Amino acid sequence: MATDTSGVGATTTTPTVDKSKLKPQSDAFTDLKIEDFIKLMVTELQNQDPLNPTDNNQILQQMSQMQSINSTQKLNTTLDSVLLGQNLSNAGSLIGKTVVGLTDKGDDVTGKVDSVTVLSGVPRLVIGDDSIALSNVRLILPTEATDTTGDGTTTDAGTTDPTANTAGA
Repeated sequence: MATDTSGVGATTTTPTVDKSKLKPQSDAFTDLKIEDFIKLMVTELQNQDPLNPTDNNQILQQMSQMQSINSTQKLNTTLDSVLLGQNLSNAGSLIGKTVVGLTDKGDDVTGKVDSVTVLSGVPRLVIGDDSIALSNVRLILPTEATDTTGDGTTTDAGTTDPTANTAGA
């Protein structure tokens, strides 16, 4: 809470707002589709003044703008898909590794990643009973070294030692 002491002997408090509970604001134009523009253009052509019709150049310009908007929307959709794929790949590479992160409630979680899920387009790491967003990972701990060869040499778990003597090869 913030305190304002600008008045003599007066103190007022300003309430704080939990921004996580606010609905995201959307632009009215983000919900428009190419079909909406076509309907608007057809309506405009049907209702134009017959004595002063719309210039062909203006119609072509509007059509060009609609195609440009449509292409931009398709590009954004493609880039969102590529980003999700990249994030999912990054999250998948953490399966079996120990990570430290924060839950949505702000609680610290440390543990081995059991699996990866996608919730509302956001990859989430499942650690036991907890789930954390990939963006909330604060630390990825190195894989523990283990003696997988039995001869006292250590390698990372799940990998092979390229310098190991392969008898009979």
